Amino acid sequence: MARVTRERATARAPIVSTVEALLPQLKAELTSLVRIPSISEAGFSPDPVHEAHDFVADLLRQAGVPEVGQLDLPNTYPIITGEIPAPSGAPTVLLYGHYDVVPPGDESKWHSPPFEPTEKQGALYGRGASDSKANVLAHVGALRAYGGKPPVGIKVVIEGQEEVGSAFNTYPPLDPARFHSDAMVIADMGSVRPGVPTLTVALRGTAVVTIEVKTLAGPKHSGQYGGAAPDALLALLRALASLHDADGNVAVAGLRREAWTGAAYTDAEFRELAELQPGMPCIGTGSLGERLWSGPAITVTGIDVLPVEQAVNAVVPYARAKINLRVHPAQEADDARAALIEHLKQSRPFGIPLEVKPGATGNGFAAKTSGPAYDAARGALATAWGGDTVHVASGGSIPLVSALHTAVPDAEILLLGATDGFSNIHAPNERVLLDEFRKTVIAEALFFEEYATRWAAANGRGA
Repeated sequence: MARVTRERATARAPIVSTVEALLPQLKAELTSLVRIPSISEAGFSPDPVHEAHDFVADLLRQAGVPEVGQLDLPNTYPIITGEIPAPSGAPTVLLYGHYDVVPPGDESKWHSPPFEPTEKQGALYGRGASDSKANVLAHVGALRAYGGKPPVGIKVVIEGQEEVGSAFNTYPPLDPARFHSDAMVIADMGSVRPGVPTLTVALRGTAVVTIEVKTLAGPKHSGQYGGAAPDALLALLRALASLHDADGNVAVAGLRREAWTGAAYTDAEFRELAELQPGMPCIGTGSLGERLWSGPAITVTGIDVLPVEQAVNAVVPYARAKINLRVHPAQEADDARAALIEHLKQSRPFGIPLEVKPGATGNGFAAKTSGPAYDAARGALATAWGGDTVHVASGGSIPLVSALHTAVPDAEILLLGATDGFSNIHAPNERVLLDEFRKTVIAEALFFEEYATRWAAANGRGA
């Protein structure tokens, strides 16, 4: 095995050397892109978002994409598109990323200004450095490594509104030819921990439900009516409590849960990432991967009732709560939402009926990992990082991935990138490790070559 690894590394040495030579320029361009405050959230100036769009489009042109265009959808920042035709008998790879970022939040909690990129101890700090501008530059670097003539065809899709959602999330099934490809590299993920080559192979789905309880025409004195008058808040709390068992596991029938067999965080890593208070236990039983990725999660994200400061001695006549359900990657989100609604309607706390209103849903994604693109990616990442590639999942949802899978169901979809699990995305002091960035560029460049070879072999066009 060691001999095979050495032979593979030797064979790939020219590409690795080429990427190494490109890194100073790539780092400088990443720094310039991070400096642009391309915040897509409403209320912020749109000018920097358009500036980032133009910057990335120019980088792609310089990297050899012959015709860089854009896709314009209603109320959505422009989506950068481009294409390099496939060499004869070669597959086509779609490269996805996004150039927008979330707001910096409380800037007093940043060690350095969020839009003044700062290099420190092998990391580049700044909003968007990891999510996901380093990944956009990884695409650019991989194309440059071949002088704009990679051994596979290329389609480029770089959007500017991923962080807040847009019409693009549901667009691909309406225009499948635009996205037709044999494999897709969704560069919006990264290593489970620094130094570990990682492919994300599943994403949980999501569903929203709102519960309302109306029991009285108005508040009634708790001394005169309490004990018999139906309290809306007590009914709501009892219904919410029924969603979990005594250990904190979801207790709703019909929600899919399975053992997780891939890699996962250690308990210590999760406690650090989640910032648990000292002595605070995690909830639920089973492995972390099962609780976070291959099982459901139910969170009460909001509740309407009188705040403590305004409380009066009265039976509460009305209460409302909003629930977010995270769904097993392979379960239809609509089916999971229906199971949750049925559970709540059947609960009837103290005999009180609940009004349950369905909200938005989004399906998850479960990759098929046995094709030539996955084989090539595992090999490319293993070479770049110098270790065995592991599989993880994400508890969050990326609606576009499900839409792309619907539009091009036969394409292998690979989720990877420079965004390691400790990057502080969407938080103060976001950073990308420059070594993770370097390895991501190398891995993507190696993937093009490895995939072309494996795809040809799988389709009878090579040895």
